[in-house]
Amino acid sequence: MCEQKKKSGGGKWRHPFSLVFRIAGMGLAVAAAAVMAAASECTVYADYGARPRTVTYADYPPFVYLVVASSVAAAMEAVAVFLAVCKDGKAGKKARAVVMPVIAAAAPALLYTAAGAAFAAGWDINYYMEPTGRRVSICRSSVGDRFCKQVHVSMWLSLGAAVAVTVAEWAAATACGCSDSDSDSDSESVCGHGCHSKH
Repeated sequence: MCEQKKKSGGGKWRHPFSLVFRIAGMGLAVAAAAVMAAASECTVYADYGARPRTVTYADYPPFVYLVVASSVAAAMEAVAVFLAVCKDGKAGKKARAVVMPVIAAAAPALLYTAAGAAFAAGWDINYYMEPTGRRVSICRSSVGDRFCKQVHVSMWLSLGAAVAVTVAEWAAATACGCSDSDSDSDSESVCGHGCHSKH
């Protein structure tokens, strides 16, 4: 059945489809990290006479993880795009066979865990004032509106990047599943998972 699909050209769309979603996932991951890193202009006045506090994403470990994980995932997807486009040489084939399965597992995992952690912490962002220990809701204050909006945008961008990368991996995997296994030269093509599509 898969062989018939290949002969009819039914699976040829999957490689460019996967490539487009890889690029989209990379762009969304970079945007998520950049928007979150820019969320640092919230000054909180909790008590009269107390020194104002400037709240940044670095005050919240889940947000820091989102920036780091999204940046790493974006770098991984950039490597995946490079390997998908540049396919010449035995060294490149060996690199794809080793690197692409790692990226296929690691990039979505990083993005989903980053989005999940950020969603868990980001709906109602609280800040604990020292030394009193008073808890202040950042999102419910007028001064924290911009900060919270940036955090929420970054959360959704990270989730979008995770979905885009997942779709890209699905397209690559289905292209590999419905391909001919006759050619040794095709056995280490763009996906690195044993995909066999002629170019």
